[in-house]
Amino acid sequence: MREYFEKIENIQELEFFEKVKNKMVEEEKMFIVTANPETLMFAEKDDEFKKIILAPETTVVADGIGVIKGAKMLKMDLEHRILGVNLATKLLFYCNELEKSIYLLGAKPEVIEKMQEMISMNYPKAKLVGAVDGYVKDKDKIFDDIYKKQPDVVLVALGIPNQEKLIYKNYSRFNKGIFVGVGGSFDVISGSKKRAPDIFIKLNLEWLYRITSEPKRLKRFFSSNIKYMFKIIKERGKK
Repeated sequence: MREYFEKIENIQELEFFEKVKNKMVEEEKMFIVTANPETLMFAEKDDEFKKIILAPETTVVADGIGVIKGAKMLKMDLEHRILGVNLATKLLFYCNELEKSIYLLGAKPEVIEKMQEMISMNYPKAKLVGAVDGYVKDKDKIFDDIYKKQPDVVLVALGIPNQEKLIYKNYSRFNKGIFVGVGGSFDVISGSKKRAPDIFIKLNLEWLYRITSEPKRLKRFFSSNIKYMFKIIKERGKK
């Protein structure tokens, strides 16, 4: 797991946001992966995804608190989190502030519809040049449309690792744009799902809130987070 932790940027949230904003202003490109334990466990069993995570052109930041704890258990210097939902929200803010363009891909049709309404209401100067739900069959064709429109921000909500694979497959075509796989962030940002209460966020217990509010996540939690911790413990024992 050490190679993943070495790849993750140890940077404060506000500093990272400023870095992303500068990329937008300079019309450069950036591919961001917000990693939690599930992300790293997918990389362990999927060589293609592992290559994406470790690629020089991929910027990886720690989303889940489990990533921070895992790094500390291996005595590696990693302490700052960049929450995916915060990053997506900040990108919408920057698009509004800088009057930049944005393209949305993924989530359910009703969620994408709510996202469009929310952007129109809360970020009126942001230029929404495309909004397509995740149920469209030919997603490569959608990226052809994204390429034609050359948006400043592309948010893809197709879940790990599909969203990252789709972005990486097309990333070399672009000369500018901030590309982020945002998972379920559209659900939260649009108001379709409630975000964890502030006390859960402050205590780094968002995962507990998600499990208690959606029990079906328990199996997924076990297959990723629990196995992840066992892997960290095993690797620590080698030292």
